[in-house]
Amino acid sequence: MSLIEIKGLCKSFGSLEVLKDVNLAVEEGEVIAIIGGSGCGKSVTLRCMELLEAPDAGKIIIDDQEITAKDADIDKIRCSMGMVYQNFNLFTHMNVMDNLCLAPVHLRKMSRENAEKKARNLLNQVGLPEKAYAMPANLSGGQKQRIAIARCLMMDPKIMLFDEPTSALDPTMVGEVLATMRGLAKKKMTMLIVTHEMNFAKEIADRVLFFADKGIYEQGTPKQIFENPQREKTISFIKKLKFFNYHITDKNFDLMAIQGGIYDFVNRYGLGLKTANRLQLCTEELIYPIMELNPDRIDIEISIEYSEADKTILLICTSMGASFNPFASEAEDTMEDNLSITILQNMAKHHTHTYRNGTNILHIEM
Repeated sequence: MSLIEIKGLCKSFGSLEVLKDVNLAVEEGEVIAIIGGSGCGKSVTLRCMELLEAPDAGKIIIDDQEITAKDADIDKIRCSMGMVYQNFNLFTHMNVMDNLCLAPVHLRKMSRENAEKKARNLLNQVGLPEKAYAMPANLSGGQKQRIAIARCLMMDPKIMLFDEPTSALDPTMVGEVLATMRGLAKKKMTMLIVTHEMNFAKEIADRVLFFADKGIYEQGTPKQIFENPQREKTISFIKKLKFFNYHITDKNFDLMAIQGGIYDFVNRYGLGLKTANRLQLCTEELIYPIMELNPDRIDIEISIEYSEADKTILLICTSMGASFNPFASEAEDTMEDNLSITILQNMAKHHTHTYRNGTNILHIEM
C-alpha cells in the first residue's frame, strides 16, 4: 500500500470549486513536485492532507490511517507529517532551541535533555549550530525557514510537505533552503513540494504534478513534463520556461560547443546579442577557476533558465569539489584574475551560493 493515498478529493470555498475528484498515490521515499498557476489548488491539496482545510468529499490515507475518517486520531496522524509554510510560522516569543523542543517534549514526551541533543544534531544538519539560542527576530528569512524545517524533523516525520517554502525569501536566501531540501531528498525522505522553482523541481523530483482544471491535469517524470508535455495547458505553461544545460567532466571540454549552444538558445528566444555575450562571458569566467581549484575532479554543470513570464534569466553553475564562491571576499585568493571577479559581480543582479556535501550551487540572476 502507498504511504499516501488521496481518493476523490473535492474542496470548494463557497461557490468556488477548487479541487474536484483528485486522486493520488505516493510511495515511500518519493519526491513529488507540484507546479501550476496561481489558484489551481496546489496549496489547498497539502492543507487538506493535514486537515488544515476540511475536504468536502473524498478520503486521505496517511501510512494506512485515514485522517478524514470521523473517528480518526488527527493529532497522532499529523505527527507523521511535517509541514513547512511560506512564512516560517516560528513562535516569535521563543528562542530557536525552545521552538525545536516544544513539540517533542509535549507530544512525544521526550525529555528536555534528549530533545536538546536531537535539536543540536538537526541544527548541524541545516547548517545553523550557532543559532541555538537566537530569537527568530534576529534570523534572516533563509535561516528561519531552515529552522522551520529542523522543527518538523524533530518529530521524526515520515512525510514532509512544503508549501512554496522559498516564495517569501529574498533571492539571496533561496539557495540555502533548497540545499537543505536536497539533503532530505538524498536521505529518501518522502516529500510533496509546491514550488515555483522550476529548475529545482526538474532536478530533485521523481515525479512532477501539473495542476489545472481543479486537479492533477498531467503528471510524469521531470523529463516528461519539462521536455515533452502532452496536454495543451501543460505545454502552454512549460513553454514559458526555457532551459539550456551542458555537463563538463573533462578538462579538454569543448568551450566552443558551450558558447555556440548559448548563442543558439538566446537567439531562439529573441534575447539579443548582448545577452548572449554576457552569458558566454560569465560562463567562461566560472568554468576555468573551478577547474583550476579542482583539477582532479572535474564535474561542472552549467544551466540557463529563461522565464518568458517575467523575463528573468538565471545562470546556474553546479560543481563538485572544494568550496567556490566568486562573489565572496576571499575569492581573490582563489581566482588569480581579479578581472573575472569584477565581470561576474557587474553582470549579476542577484546571486546565491551554497556549499554542502562537496557540492557548490551558484545561482546568478542576469
